[in-house]
Amino acid sequence: MTTDDISALIGQTALGNRDAFTALYSATSPKLFAVCLRILNNRAEAEDALQEIYVKVWREASRFAPTGHSPMSWLIAIARNHTIDRIRARKPGAVDLDEVTDLSDGAPTPEGEAILKSERRRIDGCLNELEAERAEAIRGAYLEGYSYQELASQQKIPLNTMRTWLRRGLLKLRECLER
Repeated sequence: MTTDDISALIGQTALGNRDAFTALYSATSPKLFAVCLRILNNRAEAEDALQEIYVKVWREASRFAPTGHSPMSWLIAIARNHTIDRIRARKPGAVDLDEVTDLSDGAPTPEGEAILKSERRRIDGCLNELEAERAEAIRGAYLEGYSYQELASQQKIPLNTMRTWLRRGLLKLRECLER
């Protein structure tokens, strides 16, 4: 379908011609659906948006003025603006500061900091009771985020041996912390 054909269908739609509107929908809906889907990234929401867009086209077809620009540009602009409005509507609005009951920042209090430091010293003390390689492996796995395979490669030992070291080391660590 040519741009002149689409312009004519929009013109006929503006006059209330339902057959022209049906033909316009058939000719342009795949492209507009693709625009909706790309912006919304949700098929069901894109389908809903497409229906709302064509309701707008039905109501606003008289506003279309063929000025040499592509009528698809006009339709795509309606689709794009509508889908962006839907995304904006999803976002929660600002909350009145008077309605907020808890403004804490989530950082530990001075008391909490002291407790964390004390626990850290206890854990370090228990780790120091382990063999150096096993303590290093536990620190690497659970404090530095190394994978078991990376640790096994660093220590030049088999992966299953590393797993055994970590398991036994954690058991000894737990025993120490429970004392």
